[in-house]
Amino acid sequence: MAIEIMETGLATSIQDQGRVGYYNVGIPPSGALDLVSAAAANVLVGNDPSAAVIESAYMGPKLRFTEPSIVAVTGAQIPVLVNDQEMPLWESFAVQAGDVLSFGILQGGARMYISISGGIDVPAVLGSRSLYALGAFGGFQGRALQSGDVLPVGVGNGRPGVVIPMSLRPEFSREVDVRMVLGLYDYRLTKNGLSALLDQPWKLTTVADRIGFRYNGGALEWVERIQPFGAGSDPSNITDAGYPVGSIQVPGGVEPIILHRDAVSGGGYAMVGTVISADMDLVAQCAPGAQTRFRPVTLDEALEARAVARNRRASILRILD
Repeated sequence: MAIEIMETGLATSIQDQGRVGYYNVGIPPSGALDLVSAAAANVLVGNDPSAAVIESAYMGPKLRFTEPSIVAVTGAQIPVLVNDQEMPLWESFAVQAGDVLSFGILQGGARMYISISGGIDVPAVLGSRSLYALGAFGGFQGRALQSGDVLPVGVGNGRPGVVIPMSLRPEFSREVDVRMVLGLYDYRLTKNGLSALLDQPWKLTTVADRIGFRYNGGALEWVERIQPFGAGSDPSNITDAGYPVGSIQVPGGVEPIILHRDAVSGGGYAMVGTVISADMDLVAQCAPGAQTRFRPVTLDEALEARAVARNRRASILRILD
């Protein structure tokens, strides 16, 4: 069983649930930007949630199947077509040898996930099949997918007609609240600077990829100080520190950037906050132009939100029980 890439769509790559344990040596986790949608796609076709899937942003690829299989598409709201006939999202369906899967115009969200029963059978690197493009490893030959690529697929046992209930599917909006925990360097902002970060909406720019999501809408005011040795001259510079996934930095105090799953692990920009893990999938499904408000929460509230998100994920993974 194999899949031929006829057209690539945008930013199309192989991803799974990511590689864990190497961030301390500069290798980020990678993996699907929307982890729950990727896991759901796998469950629909009978795969382990951690199997490799195809991730695309904004515009889906065109694929041809060499053998019959079971397929599912989750994530962004977008028409799914097999031989130009519309198929359901968040539900498994059968394809035959020679069938062509394609997509219409994006209607909501940003990233779609395509799973095939048996999973994309590319080699694991450091415990994951996810592409890390900056490192040129993982995925298919260490790069994004290209027209003409042929992807091997493992042996599967999926069945058509498995459905994720509507109550467990994400909702997409052009106005979102993203919860974050302030710190480690929010003290570097003046009172007016902190108000500018939290009390106004920020618009997602076209710079929104696997490394980071950049926003515009205002400017932040920083506390004046003599920059310490090793920091740059800009008031948003610090002596180098580690960057957690989800951290928010504001180079020049102008455009906040949320670092996502392919971001570098450290550098010299102040982190004014960190998006909670429960909202990172939400960030991933925002398209340029989305209006975003940063909502501060406590650590206890962040942990409670994480527990809620884990319970929702567990409910999705139990659909075959």
